[in-house]
Amino acid sequence: MNKGKIIQIMGPVVDVAFPDELPAIKEALEVQLDGKRLVMEVSQHIGNNCVRCIMLATSDGLCKDMEAVSYTHLTLPTKLE
Repeated sequence: MNKGKIIQIMGPVVDVAFPDELPAIKEALEVQLDGKRLVMEVSQHIGNNCVRCIMLATSDGLCKDMEAVSYTHLTLPTKLE
């Protein structure tokens, strides 16, 4: 698990800084807020050990310096059988 800190929130767009290795594009990051798991997807490496993410739900309640954890690539089914 790779841990980073939120450095900026602009509506559904969240920038996260990582001290070491950056998560891959399309990788999911998780933030815990009041017992809820909020998920965002890495969409861009923006330099200076930072990534730009898109929230998959509301960003209400998020604040600077919250911990974000990289845990997996997002996969979605493309066809129901």
